[in-house]
Amino acid sequence: LQVKEIEGKGRGVVAARSFYRGEFIVEYAGDLIEILIARERESKYNLSSAFGCYMYYFKHNNKNYCIDATAETGRLGRLVNHSRMKPNCKTKVVMVKNVPRLILVATKTIKEGDEILYDYGDRSKESILAHPWLAL
Repeated sequence: LQVKEIEGKGRGVVAARSFYRGEFIVEYAGDLIEILIARERESKYNLSSAFGCYMYYFKHNNKNYCIDATAETGRLGRLVNHSRMKPNCKTKVVMVKNVPRLILVATKTIKEGDEILYDYGDRSKESILAHPWLAL
C-alpha cells in the first residue's frame, strides 16, 4: 500500500499490488475505547481544526466499541477514504486474543494503482451537512 495525495480528498491509500475478493488489505488500527470516552474525544476533536476525526464506531456480539485512529501513526488504515458509490473493500471484525479488531477486506479485485475505498456508513443528516462528501 502507498499513501498518495488524492485530488479533492487529501491523503488516501492506493494499492501497490493487486488484491482479490476476500483478501485482507489493512487493519484499521487505533485505540479501542469505551463509547463514553469516544464521545468525549470526539467533542474535543470537533473543537479544533488541527485534528481530523478518525473514530470508527461498531457493534460486535451485542457490545458497542469505538476505535480512535485520530493520532498520526504509520498505520495506513486510518487514511483509507470513503466512497458510498464505488467502494472496493469493507470492514470486518476479527478477534485477536479476545479483543475485537477491524480489518479491511477486498470486496472485488483491486488493481495496482487503484485507490482503496470503503463506505463509512454514516447517513445522518447532520454528518452529510457537515461533510457533503459522505453522500458520494
